[in-house]
Amino acid sequence: MDDKLLSGSESASGPVMIKNGQVVLEDRITHVALTLAGGRIQSILEEPRSIEDWVRRNPQAFIIDANQSYVLPGLIDIHCDAIEKEIQPRPNTLFPLPMALIEFERKLPLHGITTMYHSLSLGVGLSLRGDHLLTEMVELIDRYRTKRSVVRNRIHLRYEVSHLAGLPIVERYLRNKQIHYLSFMDHSPGQGQYRKPGSFERYVMKNQGVDHNEVHAIVDDLAKRREQVDWGRLNVLGNLALQNGIAIASHDIDSRESIDQSASLGVKVCEFPINLETASYAVGRGLRVCVGAPNIVRGASHDNNLRAVDAISIGAADILCSDYHPSSMLAAVFKLADEGIAALPQAVRMASLHPAEALGTEDELGSIKPGKAADLIIVDRYEKLPWVTHAIVGGSIVYSACIRY
Repeated sequence: MDDKLLSGSESASGPVMIKNGQVVLEDRITHVALTLAGGRIQSILEEPRSIEDWVRRNPQAFIIDANQSYVLPGLIDIHCDAIEKEIQPRPNTLFPLPMALIEFERKLPLHGITTMYHSLSLGVGLSLRGDHLLTEMVELIDRYRTKRSVVRNRIHLRYEVSHLAGLPIVERYLRNKQIHYLSFMDHSPGQGQYRKPGSFERYVMKNQGVDHNEVHAIVDDLAKRREQVDWGRLNVLGNLALQNGIAIASHDIDSRESIDQSASLGVKVCEFPINLETASYAVGRGLRVCVGAPNIVRGASHDNNLRAVDAISIGAADILCSDYHPSSMLAAVFKLADEGIAALPQAVRMASLHPAEALGTEDELGSIKPGKAADLIIVDRYEKLPWVTHAIVGGSIVYSACIRY
């Protein structure tokens, strides 16, 4: 890992033990003690005598009493564009990028997210998505994460395939290994997210404040650029990404044909399939399928597309992301377990181990296992809602909460 993680408190700089918690391992929940050292999970102690022996041999250890709360691996969010709202909370109100990044990052441990793939869009320009802001933000995160980080900051570059002028930018970032995840998007009218007649126009008018004449000009220009997409060049980008160990995703796919085309470009993750048939077909083709946690929390898609729980229930989705709402990740995990959609270890894997596997970091992140990075969260419940009491990244406590009743 090339992150420069902030050091924790002095008391947590040496050996650490977490005890008296319900530890969620890959396949079960168990009452054990975890020991951490050197930024990694050192051991899992399952016998009271072994716990006592460890404490005796490590008199300066920092002990965290989980007090019967859940101990989970830190959540890995592979798709979240909420940082765009941190930069521009209202139209025409841009905040300084360094301030936005720092303020957004320090919210993430509260939500249990210890690795964030900041999703930055290069393309259509329907919100905060101009090329200059995109490139400035990529460069900022790339510099920032090598100097100091509270969580593990990664970059998910979302490339709109009709944005022909963006091809050299994508290629540069791939060659320089400045991004960690790439998705190919197509937000043109008539397919995917905007397959319903008029839906694209309504979205643009609402978000950009343009009238009918202006939106028709936008649609006409997009249609012309869409016809000029060089799919051979995209295939070259896909090969370059795979050569550099960068996973590729599709976005808002709505048909088997689109899945086949995506797979030919090297796509390994299908994000937000529009319908259940497409999600099932993607799994059959060997793709991982990612659905949004807000969809689970709300019980429906905000665009009236696939219900995430329907896909999860039949094994047609195995990754959760926060999409646009980071606090939904942890809530979705526990809602899946509470409603019997998935056992808690399975639900946790969807937000930790499975994202790590999809992006090739499972040897380092994603589960509670000796030798892996000590990225952990301790989760209590209040009126059935989960909330994080401690967040640990690289063995350091980056957040702890005190509660008064």
